[in-house]
Amino acid sequence: MRRGRPGALPRGTAERTLTSVGTSIRTGDETIGPERDERAQPGGRLKEAPLPREREASRLWHVTLSVSGAEAPLKEVRRALEQLAHDHPFLLTSRYANDHAEIRYWEEARDLHDAAAVALRLWGEHRSSAKLPPWEIVGLEVIDRETYHQRIAEGYGPPPASPVGVHPY
Repeated sequence: MRRGRPGALPRGTAERTLTSVGTSIRTGDETIGPERDERAQPGGRLKEAPLPREREASRLWHVTLSVSGAEAPLKEVRRALEQLAHDHPFLLTSRYANDHAEIRYWEEARDLHDAAAVALRLWGEHRSSAKLPPWEIVGLEVIDRETYHQRIAEGYGPPPASPVGVHPY
């Protein structure tokens, strides 16, 4: 739609076009404006047009991944978890025994679903490169940063990840 005075535009100016966005007005049972009845709801209210999604900011998620399986030599489990910590730089701490381990780290992701998906792939994707035992994931906890800090402040939940590193149970 073009608005302005009729006639030729001044020299050296390109044609300017304004588009109406959400200019319909609902009064009683009538809709006035270019978007007649497309967005109108019963009762005289207008539906809000969906806004374009902006890129969501990443958030930090605290992940605890538990794995277990057949017994493996403790030295091999420790070496594999140390290699995993090297390969995955955000790894905070790992605790292990000869038949299970717990890995805790921070993950940056858009939402819980993304953080959980990455966590569920972690063990399998690093199994061969870090020579991890062929254990299966038996537990997963993903909580946001605020919940993590609230749990710590209230005295429950996982203890703070210190000392950082790979440690036996």
